[in-house]
Amino acid sequence: METFIAIAAILLGIIGIIGSVAPGLPGPPLSWLGMLVIYIWGSGTNAAGEPMSTTFLLVWLGIVIVISILDYVVPAYFTKLTGGSKYGGWGAIAGLFIGMIYPPVGMILGSLLGAFVAEFLFAGKDAGASLKSAFGAFMGFLAGSGIKLICTGVMLFYIVIYAF
Repeated sequence: METFIAIAAILLGIIGIIGSVAPGLPGPPLSWLGMLVIYIWGSGTNAAGEPMSTTFLLVWLGIVIVISILDYVVPAYFTKLTGGSKYGGWGAIAGLFIGMIYPPVGMILGSLLGAFVAEFLFAGKDAGASLKSAFGAFMGFLAGSGIKLICTGVMLFYIVIYAF
């Protein structure tokens, strides 16, 4: 039974990492659920022989909440910083979804192209301003994904530490 619990928690951590870059999957909350599984049903300890504490779990819950909020704020901030509009942000997300057909290159190019086209067609900007806005939207996406990847990677590390 403990092996099943450990595998389930690790799978949640891995899906959390995937969810950090794939839209539609809430990466950090899934990884945190993996830690919660270990806390509730697992009997693992860290290298010092200590079980996971409630305080440790609650601190990580706070981190997950902050990162989940930042995931919405950071891309918008970068887009606005480079003179973009809400159309650029929506175009980057749409391009990302379309680009998922050919990951990871399609996701990157799709996000850039989607933001560019949206700024050019819907916001009525010229090519130079649209490209600048597209770059800002893309950099915001990368920054948000990077923060989530770091968070989920650290949580997966703790899941493995406490699972075995």
